[in-house]
Parts: sequence; structure tokens; C-alpha cells
Amino acid sequence: MKIGFNAPTAGPLSALDPLTKLCTGAEELGFDYATFSDHVVIPTDISSPYPYSATGEFSNQGNGERNEQLIELAFVAARTGKLRLVTSVMVIPHRPAVLAAKQLATIDVLSGGRVTLGIGAGWMKEEFEAIGAPPFAERGKVTDEYIAAFKELWTSDKPSFAGDYVKFDKIVFAPKPTQKAGIPIWVGGESGPALRRTAKIGDAWYPIPTNPAFPLDSLKRFAAGAEKLARMTKEAGRDPKAVGITMRLQRFGDTLPDKAGDGERRLFSGTPADLAADIKALAAHGVGAIDMNFAGSTVPEILAEMKRFKTEVMARL
Repeated sequence: MKIGFNAPTAGPLSALDPLTKLCTGAEELGFDYATFSDHVVIPTDISSPYPYSATGEFSNQGNGERNEQLIELAFVAARTGKLRLVTSVMVIPHRPAVLAAKQLATIDVLSGGRVTLGIGAGWMKEEFEAIGAPPFAERGKVTDEYIAAFKELWTSDKPSFAGDYVKFDKIVFAPKPTQKAGIPIWVGGESGPALRRTAKIGDAWYPIPTNPAFPLDSLKRFAAGAEKLARMTKEAGRDPKAVGITMRLQRFGDTLPDKAGDGERRLFSGTPADLAADIKALAAHGVGAIDMNFAGSTVPEILAEMKRFKTEVMARL
């Protein structure tokens, strides 16, 4: 099981010195990957409902200060040697397709093949409008087409593409990503469209289990989701074994209620022994990587929590 952590892209901890110390410290502790979120701007008036809040309120904007995701990814790549770098998630319509494919390929080359592309279609209409992205209502189609364009650029010696949103031909796209099959794609989301996207084009499904509309907060609920994905992958003409499963946690431990919405035991609640048991149970259902937020307002506090997780949970795996 690969274990990752969410690197800060906002606030004091996303500055040069603390970000460097946090990521290099996590690498020294043996964590496998860091994740990086994606907001180009934070609108001051947001009416779009946030999918991972029971109220729909997006309460994570702080003062609106954010690092650009891919530049921070490149920065951390230069400061580390083994840590994988995961966009969690990259809102695909935020950036022109050819430019984004080039940026990702460059980071992959200069990091020695350490990039994983977590993807999403986006949820905040106001941000789409502020940055001049393609129409919000068309974001699903845009996402699918951009990903198809990425794959063409990353793998074809003579890339050519003619879609509704992306067109190119007679170009040289080099260097290609170091990862010869292209950069792995983890598809974020829990809805039907996210599962269909995973089944068709994903290397892994990357859900957050606490989406109120599509909860995966018990082992029973998660297993049902995994079975649905396997069925949809087979229907898409792919081998279900070729599609992995990863997971992102917003909270874990004894601060969570011990019951899920279906009355079953809530995943990742309870003691370190309970957490280790959940990880083992999820591994049996095909989960190969889990990442999480570690509490703390300073780098020493967060690294202490990570060290505690390593000795109390990871040591039991």
C-alpha cells in the first residue's frame, strides 16, 4: 500500500521554506507521494455547491492566496528525489490542453518520471468564468477531449488531433514524458460520470469517501462502488484488473463518528489498529494507495503527526 500526504498549496505552510521542509521531511519518513490541489483564483462570491460539504459551502478558501498547482509541483520535484507528485486533482479545463500536456511532460522528465495526474472536471462555475475556461456546462466533454489530446501528444511520434475543443497537426511534441506509457491518470470523483471516465480512460479511480451525494464511508458502500467500477470497466472493453483504485481522505482517526451513514462501521474512524485494519480491508478490494491530511499549524507539528502515523499505523501493515 502506497501512503501519501496532502501538501499545502495555500497559506503560510505553502511558502518556500516550510513547503520544502515538509516535503523533504515526509520523504525522509518514507511517505510515497505528495498531493497538490488546484485553484487558479478564489472568487469572492461562490454560489456553486462544494461536493464534499453537507451544506455545499466551500470553507477552505482562507484569504484566497494560492500557489499555481503545476509550478508548485515542479518546485517540490526539484527539492526531492523519490517522492511521487500527484495532482489532487487537476481541473482539466483550467488550462489549454497542449500547454498543460507540455507542462506535465516537462515536470515528468525533470523529476525522473515521478508525476501522477489526478484529474477532475471541476465544480466551481465562478472560477471557470474568472479565468476564461471553456463553458462550465461543457466541462465533462472538455475534460474527456483534453485527456485524449494529452495521450496523443505523450505517445505519438507525429501527434495529430481534431476535436471540438482541441485541434493540432504537423507539430513536434518533445520531450515525451519519462514514463513511457504516459503519465498515469487517476480519475477523481464518485459520481456516475466519474466512474464512466475511469472505466474508459483511467489508470485508477481516485474517490474521496465522504461525498454526501455518493458516500463511500463504510466498507460495504466502498465495495459496492468498486464492484460497479469493475462492471463498467468490463463494459467499456477493458480488463478491470488494469484499473487500480486509490483514495483521498479529508479526515481520519478518533475525531470521526464510528458509524457510517448506512449504520456500518465508518472507514478510518477509531484507533491506529482500526485504521490499519481498514487499510488492509481496502487493499483486499484493490486499493493500492491512500493519501490524507495531517493536522498541524506548523511543519514540526505536521511531521510529528506523520511520524506517529508511520509508527502506529503503517508499522501494522
